[in-house]
Amino acid sequence: QVQLVESGGGLVQAGGSLRLSCAASGRAYAMGWFRQAPGKERDVVAAISWSGGTTYYADSVKGRFTISRDNPNPKNTVYLEMNSLKPEDTAVYYCAARDKFVLAINKDEYHYWGQGTQVTVSS
Repeated sequence: QVQLVESGGGLVQAGGSLRLSCAASGRAYAMGWFRQAPGKERDVVAAISWSGGTTYYADSVKGRFTISRDNPNPKNTVYLEMNSLKPEDTAVYYCAARDKFVLAINKDEYHYWGQGTQVTVSS
């Protein structure tokens, strides 16, 4: 059974930084971060392969966000370093995992989800 535990959300001013963490247990291999703002779809922010050698970023966060992971021992944790935050980055951020090694950018290809953590960027 896979469990994903997120942490690190909060309130920050525009231009500031936050670091999200997602600790995974079980068969959690490739992982990703998604976000969902009120009234909008849940969209991919970044994704990373099991090895960490391949990453993907949405155009809206390229150059500002960095996804990384501690892998595989002693812990399977994925991070999202978010810099130069903008008000439009405000959303609930979800960690997701799949039981395959290659990353995916479609939310339907992820089997496991965290509970979500709120990120609010004030102007």
